[in-house]
Amino acid sequence: MVTKRFLILGGLGLLPALLVWQLLPGRAGLTAGLLTLGIYDLGLLIATIIDWRLTENPEEWRVERQLPERLVIGAERRVDIVLVLTVKRSIRLVIRDEYPPQLEYRGEREMVARALPSRGRRQKAVVSYRLYADRRGEYDFGDIVIRWDSPGGLLVKQSRFPAASLCQVYPAVNRVRRQIVASREMRTQQRGERLSNFRGHGREFESLRDYVTGDQLRHVCWTATARRGKLTTRQYQVERNQSIILMLDAGRLMTSRQDRLTKLDHAINAAITIASVAVDNGDLVGLLVFERSVLGYLPPRRGSLQLTSILESLCNVEPSMIESAYSRAFEYLQQQCRKRSLVIILTDVVDRDSSADLLACAVRLLPRHLPLIVAISDQDLRSLVGRAPGNIEDVYRQSVAEEMLRLREEALAHIVEQGGLALDLQSNSLATHIVQQYLEVKARGLL
Repeated sequence: MVTKRFLILGGLGLLPALLVWQLLPGRAGLTAGLLTLGIYDLGLLIATIIDWRLTENPEEWRVERQLPERLVIGAERRVDIVLVLTVKRSIRLVIRDEYPPQLEYRGEREMVARALPSRGRRQKAVVSYRLYADRRGEYDFGDIVIRWDSPGGLLVKQSRFPAASLCQVYPAVNRVRRQIVASREMRTQQRGERLSNFRGHGREFESLRDYVTGDQLRHVCWTATARRGKLTTRQYQVERNQSIILMLDAGRLMTSRQDRLTKLDHAINAAITIASVAVDNGDLVGLLVFERSVLGYLPPRRGSLQLTSILESLCNVEPSMIESAYSRAFEYLQQQCRKRSLVIILTDVVDRDSSADLLACAVRLLPRHLPLIVAISDQDLRSLVGRAPGNIEDVYRQSVAEEMLRLREEALAHIVEQGGLALDLQSNSLATHIVQQYLEVKARGLL
């Protein structure tokens, strides 16, 4: 590829040709001018060929793309382009990476690296840019293209370095570690409290301790009391090996966006956090994703491998503009999962009539399972109700918003009346409150 310098020099060749044409009269001047122009162009062509031959050969260069360990939805990650090369002169390298167009490029549009004379030694240069992902899934990276000028500046050489690769954009897991630490602290506090503070049964025996005022007599260990000569109480710990099922609605209600992410994205982020905390607690975790049909099911298992399977399963799930068939999903769950489980349904609720199918199906899970319906509320409605009205139109809008929120509360209250659990949460506090509810269920022995 020629440069502006080449074009300018090519144009300047007309000047001596025109000068010769003016000096010599008639046909002789025209012939001499064309001959002069031909000689000039031939000289420029020879100079260009020499310039091309002196340009660096990229065959021994090594160029690679270094991606972060994990691209995460809703987060910005740095991508490094590493060049290892040998050059005999100072050159300016312009690098273009063929990144996935579905990801948002952040950085200088033209990445530039400068290489100094290396005297036969390999030198390393690194340029970087950042990518922002607002959708999960699998994306393709292409090759890396590098351009640099020839020594005489007459040509631009371009070389394509193969670097095609696939990358996965995963759900956000940046809050998982904090939630695990918080859950451990909460379990430690629960062990230190008196058993009489909790309701329910089914805890596992942990140890014996001295009786203190307020302990229930039914928890006194009379054999240990007789042996030690003083009242001794059994101390219990939260049961392990319990079953948690995460049900994710991928239908129409989960397509709306909050903070650049869909409600399903927020639900998936929360599900990953809950699964991590449950695995850390020694519980079994399963997953069911549905819309009109069941999109995927993982039976409850324990351990980090199950957590990895859940993460991989949720990577390519996208919400669709179709109504969810709750009855099919819940019937499938009843057939596949016989062990009593805490079933956490991440969805949205409009009102009691519109969500009648969801509520009826959740009630039918009782008493075999314990359903927990988590409705992801609309932040716009909450903020609208909380603002002071500025005019009569604002008053009308607030009235409608308050009525919609009241109908949501009424629908969720129905499942609570039947013995289930329900939460109405905003996306920014989704994982925290669900983890707290999960730990409370275990502490109260509801499973």
